Amino acid sequence: MALKGTDVVKRLPDGGKKNCRECGFPTCFAFAMKLAGGGVSLDKCPHLPADVKAELEEALAPPIKLVTIGSGDKALRIGNEEVVYRHEKTFVHQPGIALRITDKEPDAKVDEKIKKLKDLQFPWVGLTLKANLLALRFESGDKARYEALVKKVCEQTNVPFILSSEDVDVLLSAYRLCSNRRPLLYPVTKDNIDKVIAGVKSAPTPLVVKANSVEELIPMTTKLKEAGLDELVLDPVSKNMQEAIKNQTLIRRAALKQNFRPLGYPTIGFPCYMAKDEIREILLAAIFVAKYPGIIVLNDFDASSLLPLLVQRLNIYTDPRIPMSVEQKVYEIGEPTADSPVLITSNWALTYFIVASEIEGSKVPSWLLVKDTEGLGVLTGWAAGKFSGDSIGPFLKKSGIEDKAKTRKLVIPGKVARIKGELEEALPDWEIIVGPREASEIPAYLPGLVQKWKN
Repeated sequence: MALKGTDVVKRLPDGGKKNCRECGFPTCFAFAMKLAGGGVSLDKCPHLPADVKAELEEALAPPIKLVTIGSGDKALRIGNEEVVYRHEKTFVHQPGIALRITDKEPDAKVDEKIKKLKDLQFPWVGLTLKANLLALRFESGDKARYEALVKKVCEQTNVPFILSSEDVDVLLSAYRLCSNRRPLLYPVTKDNIDKVIAGVKSAPTPLVVKANSVEELIPMTTKLKEAGLDELVLDPVSKNMQEAIKNQTLIRRAALKQNFRPLGYPTIGFPCYMAKDEIREILLAAIFVAKYPGIIVLNDFDASSLLPLLVQRLNIYTDPRIPMSVEQKVYEIGEPTADSPVLITSNWALTYFIVASEIEGSKVPSWLLVKDTEGLGVLTGWAAGKFSGDSIGPFLKKSGIEDKAKTRKLVIPGKVARIKGELEEALPDWEIIVGPREASEIPAYLPGLVQKWKN
C-alpha cells in the first residue's frame, strides 16, 4: 500500500511538530501530505536524518521502478506505472518497440533494419509515432563480428539498444565498448549473476533478469538490488501467450496491489520468439501492448504492420481524462500573406487537423487561430465557456495576428454563430464573419469569400 501523509508526518523531525517552514510549507503536516502525493521531494526538508530519509525514499518509491535505457533525448523510460487497468487512472510510459538484429544477418540486412528504424516514422495528431530501440543478438559465435555490429549501431544511430548474448564474456565485452550509451544487457541468470555484478558494478547499466518462472526472479532481483543494481527489467520466460499473460499479470499485480518490491520492475516480452510468422508476431505484440511489457521485441516489421501497433499503443497510453490537443497559437496554412483570410477554431486535436486539412483543400492560404479550450471541440468548448467572445478577444490580441494580417476579418465556426455579437464588442476593429457549420464546407466557401473581397 502507498504511504499516507499521516504515516509520513510521524517520521518527520519532532514527530512532525517542528514546523520550521524551511521546506516552503506552513506546517510539517502540509509538507507530509504533499510528499505522500508525489508533489514535492524529500530534499525540501533540511532536517531529516540520513537513515529516516533512506527509509522514506524506499517507502515512497513508485511500486514499479522507473528504468531509463539509453542516454540523451532518445532515452527510453519504462515502468513507474501505478494501475493494473487503464480505466483506473492511466498508463504512463509507453512500451518500447524493439527491432531485433542478429550478427548472423548479412551486412545489407543489418543496414536495411537500421534504416527502417530511422525512417518508419508516422505523423499522427500532432505527434510522431515510431519504434524505439534495437535489440542486438549474438548468434554467430564470432565475438569480433558481434562487436563490429555493436560499433556500427553506435556510429550510425543514437537510439537506445539492447545487448543480448547468452555468453556473458561476449556480453560484458560488448558492453565495455558502449557503456556511455547505457544499453540494456540481456540476460542476467542465476548462473551468470555474480559475473554480471562484477562486470557492471563500477558503471551500472539497466539489466534484464531472466528466469524460468516468476518465483525464480525474486532471489535474483533481491541480490542485484543489494549490490546496488536496481534498474532492472524482468523476463519470466513464457512458452506461449496464455502463459505470458499469466506471468505478466502476476508480476503487475504483485507490484501494484501487494507492493511486493522484488517484482516491482517493468518487464520485457518477445513475440519474436513466440510467433511463426510476421502476422502472428504483430498480433502477439498487440496483446503485449495491453498486458504489460515495457519492451516488446520484434523480428521485423514494415509500415503496414508497425503503424497499427503504434496507434494502438498511443490509444492505450493516452490519459483517458485528458483530450488530445494541439498548442494554442497562430498556424500558417499554405503560405498566407497580409491579405489572407483569418479563421479560428478550438485546440481539440481532431478539430484542428480536420479544419487545417479542409483549408489546405481549398487552395486558399490562410491564417488559422487555434484557441485553447482544454482539448474540447468548438461546440463543447462554447458550452463550457472556453470558446466565447470574452475569451477569444484577449487571445486574438495577444496572438500577434494583427501584425501578420491586415484584413481585420475573422471567420468563426457557423455552429457558434451566437458569439458574433460578443466578438464584435470584444474586437470593435474586426469584422466578424460567420463561416460554415461543417469543416467539409470550407473548400467551397473560402475561394468564394476571397473572391468577394476582391470584388
